[in-house]
Amino acid sequence: KENDRPSVAHCTASLNTIEDSEVGLCKASMELGTRSRRRSPEPGPGRGADYLSALPDDLLLLVLARLGCAAAAARTGLLARRWRGLWARLRDLAFRDVAFPSLQVALGRVAVPPPAVSLLEIRVPGKIRPAADAVTSLLRAAARLAPEKLVFGLTGHLPLQDPNPAGVDLPCFHRATSIVLEWIPFVLRAPAAGGEFPALLKLSLTGCKVDDLGTLLSLCPRLRVLRLKSLIWLGGDDLTTVHSASLQELVMESIWTHRVDIVAPILKQLTLSSWAEAQVSISILAPMIQNVSWQWLYDNGTIGFGLWTLEKLRLQTAQRQGQLPSLLIHASSSWYSFTDEAANFAQEIEKHMVTDFFALELHLRTTGHVFGEFVLHFLGLNRIRSVIRRLKVVRVRQGSWGDEACPANCPCDTMNWRTQTISLTALEDLEINGFEAEDHELDFLKLILHSAPMLKTVIVKLSDEISSSDDTITKKCNIFRAYPSVKCNVYLSSGLMHQSQNCLLT
Repeated sequence: KENDRPSVAHCTASLNTIEDSEVGLCKASMELGTRSRRRSPEPGPGRGADYLSALPDDLLLLVLARLGCAAAAARTGLLARRWRGLWARLRDLAFRDVAFPSLQVALGRVAVPPPAVSLLEIRVPGKIRPAADAVTSLLRAAARLAPEKLVFGLTGHLPLQDPNPAGVDLPCFHRATSIVLEWIPFVLRAPAAGGEFPALLKLSLTGCKVDDLGTLLSLCPRLRVLRLKSLIWLGGDDLTTVHSASLQELVMESIWTHRVDIVAPILKQLTLSSWAEAQVSISILAPMIQNVSWQWLYDNGTIGFGLWTLEKLRLQTAQRQGQLPSLLIHASSSWYSFTDEAANFAQEIEKHMVTDFFALELHLRTTGHVFGEFVLHFLGLNRIRSVIRRLKVVRVRQGSWGDEACPANCPCDTMNWRTQTISLTALEDLEINGFEAEDHELDFLKLILHSAPMLKTVIVKLSDEISSSDDTITKKCNIFRAYPSVKCNVYLSSGLMHQSQNCLLT
């Protein structure tokens, strides 16, 4: 039965041409001195019965499907005429490492109307780059077979940095529910007016350039999943503009862009990883979104505040029970100062708050600088101050800079931050890693303890440079005694040093 036929697995066997495999049968037969084969299993003069060739076509197709590749299935025509052409009736056709000129000939051997083609996979080896017109012609030949799933890739053909690359016309695949296009070094043009992908549910583009993504998406009225990957080299705002009334999952990975514009009223899952070398523009209208994985990397010196420059920002919804949606920020101190950039810095951070979060985690490469003012700048943002339940500050000191003290009158340490008043009404848990009990760190800790009336737990993990014999640590940690409702734990890098209930250190 047609539905019982196994799918064709991937094949790495090479074949110079599909056409030569079947045409060469005549020469092979003459050299071997074979005579015409009959379908009857009865033995003829001087030869045994060919029971295998006498099997019904459906069973022979099951055997060919087990070979795992259309090219290998075509070569069985060298064994017996009975097998010739049967490969073209397979429901799954996979062509890997087949020379480009042979592919269109091979697809032309599949009769129209064909049996229902479930999967058509074409991966062209990266030896000689085909012309754009040839790729268009091959795609049209593929569309003629009306597959349910299409995978088309020019493996190894990296996209050219051509300001005026040639175009490839994408035909309509009326039955396709899934289309995967990979590393096509040309501009993909959407079908002309009247064309559509009425059944398409999943679309994946990797290393491709689309002339007008908006037009292409408008031709996919049932699209549920869209994946865009490795499109760093692409230009044009339309490539980061996704408007779809049917989209439920959007994945955008390795995108170099400054603008994201998403309108997807029933979108539930959003994954994005991108780079930016300037301020970004973000607009998202997705009221039903549930799961978000959002990450941006910034070039050093692009966005900053005071002596601090933004390196990475990640927003992540909860992945397991008990975990809070979180905003994670990596920043480092720099040798130059961003003057009058406080407002711009705050606006840039707020652009990325595309969903609610209740935990803030800051990883700071301090290189000896004071971080109190920088952290308080985050905590002063409206969307952080009133909702944050958990705050984690990780102090990272690298290389020889880690031992250097902040110079006198350094702009990182203004005295006014120590006297700021801030209300962290939702904060319940505080954790500080890499704590060295310096005066500015203790001042920061006191300020947080004073500003968080609902605080329940404080965890302080000391720097590797702090030893258990340092008596000053115990004295400095006495600040916890003023907050008997808070459970405080102080750890050495090697394990627990002090543990206290109601801040009574032992």
